[in-house]
Amino acid sequence: MNLSLTTLRAAYLAGTTTPREVFGVIAQRCEQYRDHNIWIYPLSMVELEPYFQRLESASAQDLPLYGIPFAIKDNIDLAGVPTTAACESFAYTPESSAFVVQRLIDAGAIPVGKANLDQFATGLVGTRSPWGACRNSFDASMISGGSSAGSAVSVALGMATFSLGTDTAGSGRVPACFNNLVGVKPSIGLLSASGMLPACRSLDCITIFALQCDDANAILTVAEGEDAADAYSRANPFANSTRHYGQWQGPLRMGVLAADQLAFFGHEDYAACYQKALDAIAESGVELVEVDFAPFIEAARLLYEGPWVAERYIATSPLIQERPEALLDVTRTIISAGDKGSAVDAFKAQYRLKALRKAATAVLASVDCLLTPTAGRPYSIDEVNAEPIKLNSNLGYYTNYMNLFDLAGVAVPTGFTESGFPFGLTLVGEAFSDRRLLSVANRIQQLLKLPLGKLQSDYQALSSVPVNNSQRIAVAVCGAHLQGQPLNWQLTERGGYLLSQTMSSPDYKLYALAGGPPFRPGMVIAPQGEGCAIEVEVWSVPASEFGSFVAGIPAPLGIGKVSLQDGSQVSGFICEASGLAGAEDISHFGSWRQYLAAK
Repeated sequence: MNLSLTTLRAAYLAGTTTPREVFGVIAQRCEQYRDHNIWIYPLSMVELEPYFQRLESASAQDLPLYGIPFAIKDNIDLAGVPTTAACESFAYTPESSAFVVQRLIDAGAIPVGKANLDQFATGLVGTRSPWGACRNSFDASMISGGSSAGSAVSVALGMATFSLGTDTAGSGRVPACFNNLVGVKPSIGLLSASGMLPACRSLDCITIFALQCDDANAILTVAEGEDAADAYSRANPFANSTRHYGQWQGPLRMGVLAADQLAFFGHEDYAACYQKALDAIAESGVELVEVDFAPFIEAARLLYEGPWVAERYIATSPLIQERPEALLDVTRTIISAGDKGSAVDAFKAQYRLKALRKAATAVLASVDCLLTPTAGRPYSIDEVNAEPIKLNSNLGYYTNYMNLFDLAGVAVPTGFTESGFPFGLTLVGEAFSDRRLLSVANRIQQLLKLPLGKLQSDYQALSSVPVNNSQRIAVAVCGAHLQGQPLNWQLTERGGYLLSQTMSSPDYKLYALAGGPPFRPGMVIAPQGEGCAIEVEVWSVPASEFGSFVAGIPAPLGIGKVSLQDGSQVSGFICEASGLAGAEDISHFGSWRQYLAAK
């Protein structure tokens, strides 16, 4: 049984299966993979019965997640089920579900259970749990990646269509890489953290694991929403709404790391997978440019070497103060360091982080997104047990900086080693670039056409709705806004830059309008056969500044669509017919500059 959302929803709508039948198969798979230590608390059929009964009186057509099974990392609340954070002494039973969990249930999704994790979400390995190391879905001797270990493995092994994890340092991305999944680490606050036990409250976010990008976007669409009860919750801007998800089209410029900033920790297979993925992406027409990853690397070290460990201490207090023996040794060692910092240390780290963020912002502004390996290498469970802190640190090389910099990320599968172990890349962008990153990941998945999860379900066709860069808008200008002209500042001071100097299609007339200064032309569509091409400049303007730019344009001018000589259309200056009273036809000059030079 293929549990991708697309496939399962189609089966429900066609009436070829029911949620009871699906969960019967899931129960068999849970038993089959019991030794993988995926679950802390799987729901029994008795506990699932109210969910089944509710859906039996509902329509699959009306609920976007009707009967869709999902796993919940056990530091996220599900009403009536203990939340342990992989520490039995800490356990409590919430009366209500986390904000995100409730939204999913309201949409028809059914929880399979609470998934295993690195204790108190402290780790990227998936081995730090009294419930046992969560084994990798492809190789049981290898780590699954953590801390959202069980969440990822449950999807890869066909026990859930999607799952919820959390991510402070990479826990929504590393497990995706090691289990051939898409991992969405959303912008902080896009998904409410109400009902989530955080590792670091100011940084943590709920994440989504799915088999492919369409499923991930569909889940994100249901789960997102501003929550008044969560101080870190933020409203999603329109430019990042689900309407802007699809397949990225057109030019794409990705930042990649210089060879001396890459780290594969001696794993030649992962290094080869990385190069192979980059080659395929470049051959598809994507521009890859080297960027400086140094500020990201330094910020990554701050997460565990700096004062943010104090937030982990806060999250586990008072248990770590009163009963430190309740924590695993490695968890206690890491979290206990959070009691030793000072306010002076915290402010010094904030100052350094601010400087690093400024450098990182410049890097991200130069590309459509950053492209890095998700993890430098996988490790066996035995290797991690022998060196738990050092190897965990290695796993965070490409991930630890992200929430400190308030960025969004999407981990996407891109290949397998010669032994068949998964490898993947992570796309990185500024906060609220989630749909843009998912759309680029969609393009990569459509390019590589890899099987899904561990069960090797065939590649599924994804959304082909075309999307491109909605952060900037191309604007054609023909007069006072040209370079060197008196109103050009209205573009440059808004962060605009010149894209091209070109000609319009041969369908226009140009008039010198009455009045001024500043003196301005009006460009209008000519009667058929009477037009000519007009010289224009095409400028790129930040979408956030476009509204104020348009609002400042006086009548009779406005913004419409202008056809260029290459057949494309962009936003550009147009003129109302009523504004031509007293205007001089200067079309024969073909250019505002030529007209001015002739005066």
